[in-house]
Amino acid sequence: MVTAGLSPRQALAQVQARLEEAGCPDADFDARELFRLAAGRDPRLSGQPLSPEEAARLEQVTVRRAGREPLQYICGRWPFLNFELAVGPGVLCPRADTEVVAEAAVEQLEGVENPRVLDLCAGTGCLGLGVKALRPDAAVTCLEKSPEALRYLRENARCALPGQREPAVQVVEGDLFTYWQSLPAGGLDLIVSNPPYLTAEDMAHLQPETAREPAMALAAGADGLDFYRALALHYRAALRPGGALVLEIGWQQRQAVTDLLAAAGWTGIQCRQDYGGNDRCILARA
Repeated sequence: MVTAGLSPRQALAQVQARLEEAGCPDADFDARELFRLAAGRDPRLSGQPLSPEEAARLEQVTVRRAGREPLQYICGRWPFLNFELAVGPGVLCPRADTEVVAEAAVEQLEGVENPRVLDLCAGTGCLGLGVKALRPDAAVTCLEKSPEALRYLRENARCALPGQREPAVQVVEGDLFTYWQSLPAGGLDLIVSNPPYLTAEDMAHLQPETAREPAMALAAGADGLDFYRALALHYRAALRPGGALVLEIGWQQRQAVTDLLAAAGWTGIQCRQDYGGNDRCILARA
């Protein structure tokens, strides 16, 4: 148990050991983040012993993380690109790999003035807000179905980007499988999405942390392609000719998603890798 009077180094060592014993990946990183959260200071830059209040907070968050609650949920906020997002139970945790998708999406808007952008299955809004952060002239709509996720999406639309006096993006409650019916033809320059893409087999073998995230944001049918089928078949008409589609994919889904898009008439299909060298997003043109 974390007790008052421990030095930051001693507290870190104790927390890291407990997280390692619980099977947490990256236990050293997590221990530092939990210390910052509990004590409000960097353990590597401070030698001040833990106060009773700091020790109690650190013990509390250590117990939660050792129980394999996602670190993002414990912190309540998480960095993405150059801003922070509110995050918690009921919404998918923003991940560094998805930053590659946001950056690739913005590249597709080169030369387009005041682009019109749609983020489908928006969750925290990381992709839509990422586009807005990098292209302030963009008009971005974020679509989300889950009432729990919508709470975070609305908060992030209001507060995530510095200097915003009103929501940075438009938030719409809706379902990807039917929303296309309300879109005018040729009205968008870019559609971006990180849809659910786990297979039934994947869902049966989730890491403990991922199992705490909402199944609605993860599961995509037996083969993990349900959302990509709908995107391929129904959303091309909503883009102007030459408009772009940028999709996050699972690391084994490049060929399957490419084939779905090609069969539906999309062109210029490419794949980008994340910083770990895994296939991470598919780009296509209407």
